Amino acid sequence: MIDLTPLDVKKKKGDFRRAVRGYDPAAVDDFLDTVSARMEELVRENVMASARLESMTESIGNYRVRERAMNEALVSAQQLREEMREQAAREADLVLREARAEAERIVGEARRQAAAAAEALRRLQGQRVRFLRLFRTLVERQLQELDVEDDRTAALGRGDADESLPPEAQGG
Repeated sequence: MIDLTPLDVKKKKGDFRRAVRGYDPAAVDDFLDTVSARMEELVRENVMASARLESMTESIGNYRVRERAMNEALVSAQQLREEMREQAAREADLVLREARAEAERIVGEARRQAAAAAEALRRLQGQRVRFLRLFRTLVERQLQELDVEDDRTAALGRGDADESLPPEAQGG
């Protein structure tokens, strides 16, 4: 293909030889002017189309960059969501383990306190039994002493008072 510009077409006007039975020079010149004008118009359109193509190619490149950035952002958001879900699950597990440990500690403490209370109750019941025995023994002694005193009082009333009194009290 020949690289031909509108200027080349205009310059060609004088290059044609005249022949006796050749083409009408005015018609050839008019045709060359028309071809040159049309070529200029096509060159301008081509330049504009190339500029538009370059602009569109640049826009497509920009859109592809944005698309990549959006895809990367989407992937990052998905990864972040997954990491947050995993972190939340780990934290929930930790809270659950801590709650279970605290519950076990509380239950253990409650059992220890219940055992201590049961032991204290057992000791108190043992002390109650010992106290009641001692009190019964004391009451029985007091009753015996009262019986002895009643016997002395009755003996005094019969005249045996000197015999039942202790030696210091007999005046002897």
